Amino acid sequence: MTRHIRHAQYFCALLLAALLVNAARVQVVQAPSYDRNPANRRPDIARYEQPRGDIWVGGRPVTGSRDTRENLRYERTYTDGPMYAPVTGFASQLYGTTLLESSEDGVLSGADPMLAPFPLWNDFTRARNAGGDVVTTLHPAAQEAAYRGLSGHKGAVAALEPSTGRILALVSAPSYDPQPLSGNGSAAARAWRRLTADKDKPMLNRAVRQTYPPGSTFKVVTAAAALDTGVVTDLQAPTDSPDPYRLPGTRTRLTNASKGCADASVREAFTFSCNTVFAKLGVEVGAADMTASAQAFGFNNGELRIPFPVARSTFDTNLDSAQLALSSIGQYNTRATPLQMAMVAAAVANGGQVRDPYLVERTTRPSGSTLAAAGSRAIRQAMYPSTAARLRAMMRDVVESGGGRKAAIRGAQVGGKTGTAQHGLGNSGVPYAWFISWAQGEGDLVPRVAVAVVVEDAAAKRGDISGGGDAAPIARAVMEATLKSP
Repeated sequence: MTRHIRHAQYFCALLLAALLVNAARVQVVQAPSYDRNPANRRPDIARYEQPRGDIWVGGRPVTGSRDTRENLRYERTYTDGPMYAPVTGFASQLYGTTLLESSEDGVLSGADPMLAPFPLWNDFTRARNAGGDVVTTLHPAAQEAAYRGLSGHKGAVAALEPSTGRILALVSAPSYDPQPLSGNGSAAARAWRRLTADKDKPMLNRAVRQTYPPGSTFKVVTAAAALDTGVVTDLQAPTDSPDPYRLPGTRTRLTNASKGCADASVREAFTFSCNTVFAKLGVEVGAADMTASAQAFGFNNGELRIPFPVARSTFDTNLDSAQLALSSIGQYNTRATPLQMAMVAAAVANGGQVRDPYLVERTTRPSGSTLAAAGSRAIRQAMYPSTAARLRAMMRDVVESGGGRKAAIRGAQVGGKTGTAQHGLGNSGVPYAWFISWAQGEGDLVPRVAVAVVVEDAAAKRGDISGGGDAAPIARAVMEATLKSP
């Protein structure tokens, strides 16, 4: 009898071992395939069973979570949703995540391993930590000024702190409210259909995902290349620049919107935005040096992330002389995001140095302790410091006596550059109005803000559209809002 009992014990032990092996196989080996199975709702239920961490601007959260008491329990909520949508993006139970909600999803959802109390803890418990928070670099007053300035328009604003690369404002118009997309019911589906069918593309982040011909604002890059290479040494000297200027190798004649551009000095041509002078100047600099200068500012860089990806701004590297002339005044294939043109203005303000922009100051644990901080950003020398100083003086001339007068701020130094960019088949589209600028307060040692504004649907008649008239007042409001803060 004892022998039979012992055999039964062995058999039971064998069955128990088989059960344990099978449980381990299901829970460890096959777990990933079960997690990926569309019929398995447990990952979604686990993901939404707790509140999501928040995105913060200026000491307050601009996101939240609402308890629905349903299977997918917590839905995302947004404060001032349309104003911050180009930064937050959306977090939808149906359509996933975008922008910061996507790039920082690990922290916000609690899935980031760094949020676990102990290493590998969640691998054993399969638990999800409480979501952490994301603290942005945004300046609330600058963001609001940009948002209000673009009200009723189609366009974008990007503002940076030149010395650090911190993004102070990032606005795209028209915008949208991410709130209706948060849930998983018919209301979310209707909101999605409405937004994706809208011809004005409110979910397109024009500040970082849309590229435009930069027009005359690109003359900052051309002037920097001409000064750095020694093609121009005296900004006051007359140039041998006919008006109109025949593009090399063609019968096409380039003209100016301003009068008095024939043989104008570089300083005069910059102030009054003479196309003929700068087109000819780009040809004299040459394709190789123009390309090198543009790339030093950030053009042709497809790797920029802030932390979500930024569209690549382009300066064509395979140009004949006529194409180079047009590219040097921000036309032909030259294209830039508003963020890129804010980087151009920031480089001038920062002594020729470009710092890569960033939007997240730090991420934190639910307790408030820092999980990760932004740290110092990479620096590129876009131009010599002496060149930057001369460009700052020329940009001040634009605001004091040129087309950028509407950007002037009492008690502050302001530099700017207007731009009117042609586009469409045969340049038939309504021109884009551009303005890029920087501002230094009365008590500041260095410029505190650099701004780029583009307005797609400028309100003036086609022949009268200018960055100085349509975009400069928006830039002024953003700069004022930044300078007023301590």
